[in-house]
Amino acid sequence: MAIANLSEIIQASILRRNQLQFEVSELSTQKQLLALSQGDTNSALSSAKAALRDQYKEMFDTDPDLRDEFANYTEIPEFQAELDKLTARFQEELEQLAAQETAIDAQMTTNSAELTEIDAYLQQYKQYMTSNIQEDFNFGLS
Repeated sequence: MAIANLSEIIQASILRRNQLQFEVSELSTQKQLLALSQGDTNSALSSAKAALRDQYKEMFDTDPDLRDEFANYTEIPEFQAELDKLTARFQEELEQLAAQETAIDAQMTTNSAELTEIDAYLQQYKQYMTSNIQEDFNFGLS
């Protein structure tokens, strides 16, 4: 009876270990996708900034009043305000992605700790069964 119970515990532990390994694999994939999303967001931010610079540079080059008032297009107050608004919009998205990545890292750490614990239990169960089988075998020979 004890062996049957121990066998059930071992099977349940192996099942949980496999589930955790699968979850860690899924989390790792999600983390990679988040990294790609962060790259895409940074790329979109760079493109949007370049488009904004081009727009204000062209405006500066074609408007003689602006050239008289400012040394270059970056000194135009509206340019800096638009640039700040654009950066803030993308920064919020990047912060959300970073928060998701932190949550995934925390879950991966938790799962890895549980995996280590389960592996230790399985090793202990294996050692327990080996010693019991050895004792039973030696008992029969005495």
